Amino acid sequence: MVKIRAQRVAEQMKKEVADIIRHSVKDPRIGFVTVTRVEVAGDLQHAKIFVSVLGNSAEKQATMDALQRAVGFVRGEVARRLRMRVAPDVQFKLDESGEYSAHIESVIRQIHRDEETGEAPK
Repeated sequence: MVKIRAQRVAEQMKKEVADIIRHSVKDPRIGFVTVTRVEVAGDLQHAKIFVSVLGNSAEKQATMDALQRAVGFVRGEVARRLRMRVAPDVQFKLDESGEYSAHIESVIRQIHRDEETGEAPK
């Protein structure tokens, strides 16, 4: 029962955090951010928010710094929007799984091209 509730809260939290970042956080350092997933503890006291950031490493770092500065605001907004009695401690984590999968896909495409042209793999 607790696990199901935590999953439901995590999914709703994902939607709300994405909306908060997009519309309410006014920091110009925040670039193109996508909330990929949210993990909430069973007691709803802690939440890890995984975000994917588009840009180079300096832009990613600036965006993560801006999100860290906005943690208190995001935490309060989430508690207010979800009508939670206790706001969970929010922690932003950079999710680089999308970039990794794109890299793997490009390597596989290169292997297929090499096979078609008869070249030896590099």
